[in-house]
Amino acid sequence: MQQQNKTAERRLLLTLTLTGTFMVAEVIGGLLSGSLALLADAGHMLTDTVSLFLAWFAARMARKPADTLRSYGYHRVQILAAFSNGVFFILLVGWIMYEAVQRIMNPVEVMGDIMLVIAGLGLIVNLLAFFILHGVGGKDLNVRAALLHVLGDLLGSVAAITAAVIILGTGWMPIDPILSVFVALLILRSAWMVVKESTHILLEGTPQDIDIEILQKAIVEAVPRVRDVHHVHVWSLTPEHPLLTLHVSIEDDVDSTQVLQSIKQVLEDRFHIQHSTIQIETTHCADEHGETMSSPHG
Repeated sequence: MQQQNKTAERRLLLTLTLTGTFMVAEVIGGLLSGSLALLADAGHMLTDTVSLFLAWFAARMARKPADTLRSYGYHRVQILAAFSNGVFFILLVGWIMYEAVQRIMNPVEVMGDIMLVIAGLGLIVNLLAFFILHGVGGKDLNVRAALLHVLGDLLGSVAAITAAVIILGTGWMPIDPILSVFVALLILRSAWMVVKESTHILLEGTPQDIDIEILQKAIVEAVPRVRDVHHVHVWSLTPEHPLLTLHVSIEDDVDSTQVLQSIKQVLEDRFHIQHSTIQIETTHCADEHGETMSSPHG
C-alpha cells in the first residue's frame, strides 16, 4: 500500500501542476472572449486545482505511520479529502447554473475564435492529466475523486469547443450558457457519487461488496464445530481496506486457535478482509445485552 500511495502522490502532483497552470490561461481566455462556457470550465478547473492539492496532500499524509493517537494511521485523510472535493463540486454547480440562467436571459457577445483556441489547448491538457491518473487509483476513492474532476474538465473542454464552433458558424450565442449547464450537470453527478461513497465510509457503513448474512453463513459452513456467528461489524478504513470484528460461538472441545485461523482464512479468501478481530466464546456471549447481528444458522 505504501508504494501505491507514493505512485499516486507523484502522479497527483504532476496533474496538479498541469491543471493549475492551464486554469490561469483559461480564466484569461474566458474574460477576453466573454465565454461563460470557458469561465465555467475554468471554475471547474479551479475546483480541480484545489481538489488535486487536497488529494495530493491526503496521499502524502496516508503514508505516515500509525501512532498512539491514530492507531489506524492517516488513511482516512484521503476520505475526508474526497468528501471535501464532492461538496466543493456541488457548490460550484450552483454558481454555474445561476450564471447560465443570467446569460440566457441577457445574452452576451462571445468571441468564438479565442474561445476555440483556449478550449482546444484545454482539451490537450485534460487528456494528458487523464492519462497520468488513469489506472492508478483502483479502489482508491481519493484518486478516483481526482480523476472524476479531470474527466469532467475533459468533457467541459469538448463542450467549449462545440460552443465555439457553433458560435463561429452560426452566431447563435445561447449555445454557450446551454453547454455550460451541461458541464454543470456532469459535475453534479460526479460530485454526488463521491459525497455519497465518502459519507458511507465516514459513517462506518458496511462495504457495498460485503453482505453480512452471507459472511456469517460462509463461516458456519466452512469452519467445523462453529455454532453461531454474531456481533458482526464490518466497515472500511478506505475502500481497499475493509475491517471486521465479530464473535463466534464454538463447541467446548474444539481447538480455538485452529478455529480462529480457519475463520481468518475464510475472511481473507472470500471477502478480502485482511484485518479482523475475532472473539471466541464457548459459553454465553458476554455482550449479549448489546446490538447483535446473529447468524441465521445460530
